[in-house]
Amino acid sequence: MNIKKFLKNNIHILFILYLPIYLFCFSWLESRTNIPFAAIHCIIDDWIPFCEIFIIPYLLWFLYVTVVLVYLYFQKKHLEDYYCYVITLILGMSTCLFIYLIFPNAQNMRPAEFSHPNIFTDIIRFIYAKDTNTNVLPSIHVYNAIATHVAFASSHGFRNCKWIKRASLTLCSLICLSTMFLKQHSFLDVITALGLFMIYSPLVYRFLPKYFKKTPED
Repeated sequence: MNIKKFLKNNIHILFILYLPIYLFCFSWLESRTNIPFAAIHCIIDDWIPFCEIFIIPYLLWFLYVTVVLVYLYFQKKHLEDYYCYVITLILGMSTCLFIYLIFPNAQNMRPAEFSHPNIFTDIIRFIYAKDTNTNVLPSIHVYNAIATHVAFASSHGFRNCKWIKRASLTLCSLICLSTMFLKQHSFLDVITALGLFMIYSPLVYRFLPKYFKKTPED
């Protein structure tokens, strides 16, 4: 394979280089234990019960983000959709990491034990063991879910398909709710993630597309 030719035709694949940088920084932030963490909590959190069934949409987040990313990557005739999506993700995730750095935060809402153990609680217990309760505000899980829905719903391939856009919105909403029902995040984490997206999205989607030429039709 001619690497130079491949990169020339797929220069947008270079955005993947951000992933190892992000994972390294996030892992380092997660490993911090010798600093004080601000406790994130509000009264609304007390009104939301733990519900293990929400592990389903919570895990669907990984498939949701991946499928939309791959779809937009191969939508060569409208790569501006891909660029807007990826840059929105990078801006939001990087900002979240910076906030975690200067404002270490955590939540203490996870149940100590499960009253009705089942396959769902087993999965949740595994996630709790792998994912610390730190670095929660804003929620990257929520930010990426919202960014994914907007990118998918506004893409050239599906912007006029109402039922698919509604299905995407439903899944996005369930994912956001799942972070609270699984006690992974506070209501405050969700609201700040939404606010962060509302800052970056208009900037990216309004000004970025004009800087990218559409790929000519074959």
